[in-house]
Amino acid sequence: MRVAAVLLGACLTAPSAFADASLAAANADLQAGKADEAVALLNEALKSDPKNAEANNLLCRVQYTLQQFDQAAAQCQKAIDLDPQNARYHLWLGRATGERASRASFLSAFSLAKKTRQEFETAVKLDPRDAEALTDLGEFYIEAPGAVGGGMDKAEGAAKQLETVDAVRGHVFRAEIAEKNKNLAVAEQELKAALAVPASGPSHPAFAWMALASFYRRRERWSDMEAAVKSGQAAATHDRRSAVALFNGALILTRANRQPELAIELYQAYLASPDKTEEAPAFDAMVRLAKLLSQTGDQAGAQRQRAAALALAHDYKPAQDTKT
Repeated sequence: MRVAAVLLGACLTAPSAFADASLAAANADLQAGKADEAVALLNEALKSDPKNAEANNLLCRVQYTLQQFDQAAAQCQKAIDLDPQNARYHLWLGRATGERASRASFLSAFSLAKKTRQEFETAVKLDPRDAEALTDLGEFYIEAPGAVGGGMDKAEGAAKQLETVDAVRGHVFRAEIAEKNKNLAVAEQELKAALAVPASGPSHPAFAWMALASFYRRRERWSDMEAAVKSGQAAATHDRRSAVALFNGALILTRANRQPELAIELYQAYLASPDKTEEAPAFDAMVRLAKLLSQTGDQAGAQRQRAAALALAHDYKPAQDTKT
């Protein structure tokens, strides 16, 4: 078993080298969607060294993929207490806190939203060139009311900073601002401008195609949406960073209740890819695929996907609750 093999290596390597290898293995499991294996490795690492900030952060991120947001926030706070200058730790605490805020009562949501903003702002202050942190902060500014620190003027500032770091994300974020302001023509122009950015940049063309497809879904422009998803699918075959775009395309189609066969194909392609990511956990993709297979009459296939999801993450509630 993976955990046993890593632990056996402890007898043969120096403690620091063992810790590094254990965390690298846990991160690889996290990206592959092997939540149970990642948790086992990280619990062992923290038993040996409770003050390992990276182990605490990785456990937070695994819990986040499992939608255990209270536990994730607590674990990320431990990482920050141990290493308060790490921008990524603040980003992940902001994300977990934001999920808590979205599920909380009104009074709790208010304080949690303020905490979310503070963590995102700290992440950007510590690393002004982190495109993910800038995007998350900017999206908070767009969606949150002024009482908790939101505002379109702040979103404009984040956009200016983001477009110097990642041109594709910059255009996509500009489109979000324009759509929020009901300037749909400008939003579409920005999304098409993202497609014109050279593919050598930080973000990949498939990401831009799926952002455009998502815009068309919200506008109920079904044929345009489907064409954009297919273009994103084609772009993903040429860039290993693009595997997550396959998941995103399937999600767009599912939310639109369009082309279930293509959505199934995209989920299957994502799960077959060696380049899966925690952004789209494999067990979550399996649960979504199981629902589609069930809807299209493949009950046996749906049951296999549900069982596979539980084998990776035995306490992932959506997998436990899936009916096939």
